[in-house]
Amino acid sequence: MATDTWVNETLYPAWGQRFRVVRELARVQSQFQDIMVFESETHGRVMLLDGVVQITEADEFVYQEMLTHVPLLAHGAAKRVLIIGAGDGGVLKRVLEHRTVEKAVMVEIDGEVIRLAKEHMPGIAGDAWTDPRAEVIVGDGIDYVRQAAAASFDVVIVDSTDPIGVGEVLFTDEFYANAARLLSDRGLIVNQGGVPFMQADELRETNIRRAKAFPDTWAYVAAVPTYVGGFMTLGWAAKDKALRHVGVEDIRKRAQAAGILGRTRYWTPEIHAGAFHLPPYIAQNLGG
Repeated sequence: MATDTWVNETLYPAWGQRFRVVRELARVQSQFQDIMVFESETHGRVMLLDGVVQITEADEFVYQEMLTHVPLLAHGAAKRVLIIGAGDGGVLKRVLEHRTVEKAVMVEIDGEVIRLAKEHMPGIAGDAWTDPRAEVIVGDGIDYVRQAAAASFDVVIVDSTDPIGVGEVLFTDEFYANAARLLSDRGLIVNQGGVPFMQADELRETNIRRAKAFPDTWAYVAAVPTYVGGFMTLGWAAKDKALRHVGVEDIRKRAQAAGILGRTRYWTPEIHAGAFHLPPYIAQNLGG
């Protein structure tokens, strides 16, 4: 039964959302951030980092599917995938749903996020933690990309907080330059790009940085209910411009080969293709 306790998200100073709490499950001050996990009345279990909603059990599938399936199927032959952040394990699970993937390396800086997700939100990652193709590292993603061998990955997926605090270093010129170096010839990187209705500067500035290291930059969109403010953008940077123009039927064939066709709740081949067609208010931040 719900209490009269409410949790208010603190992402924006003048606007936000709140959840009625059924019960608080964990509250931890880690080395990096304040982590809270609670049972909500409407969205299942919710994780907040420094007062900002990271994931809810009810709508995580939207974000996780689009952050994962779009780059992997756009590439079409990705065998080695690097995940930065994503401590809840949801991206790792979706990457490993692709039977064509041979290795997924996940680097999360805050081990407490992983621990609390395993304990309180085990359905998010499922069996991904113990998949033999998975390597989970508690460490600094910046250091990892700096030291990774050239052309050692096909796709990089960055699931981070906004470019403030602990997540800021994942949006720098150096990070994108190192990402370009460790990616193979047709490699690409995607990252959380914010809600451009409220965070247009974030999208614009990170796209400028990506463009210094990659010949093709853009964004695509997903409608995630708890990332309030309209469309969420996912930043895109690729070595081959053709990757974001793959047709619906080719995407469908690749999804069939990967084993994910018909297993998704948001992503479809049609949504994949359509997600790159941006409303003008978003495209203007990308030079489009």
